[in-house]
Amino acid sequence: MDWKHALREKQEIVLATCSKNGVPRAIMVISLGLVDDKLLIGACLMKKTLENIKKNNKVSLVTKYDKNYYRIEGEAKIYPSGKYFDIAYSKSSPPMPKSAILIEINEVFDLDKQEKIWIR
Repeated sequence: MDWKHALREKQEIVLATCSKNGVPRAIMVISLGLVDDKLLIGACLMKKTLENIKKNNKVSLVTKYDKNYYRIEGEAKIYPSGKYFDIAYSKSSPPMPKSAILIEINEVFDLDKQEKIWIR
């Protein structure tokens, strides 16, 4: 199974961030798919999550495809305008995003097999 299917458009994903002081935060997000081999998410109502990413861009995701669960580690960048924002906006429905979050994937871990299956 290709783990990229778990990041397909409209897939529900748990996104975890951490503040500069180490306070974790996890929320549900909807994938807008892979763009330039990076995960795109529209940021609509994510005030604390965006604050965390600005101070600590390391993120962790948990997602499922079919019967396979994956943990994905990466680095997030916020785009309040430009190419990635335009793509996020065009793929969204209300509430519309105020920014786009683009996540560069560094590592994919298969939670069922308990092994890394992809490293950048």
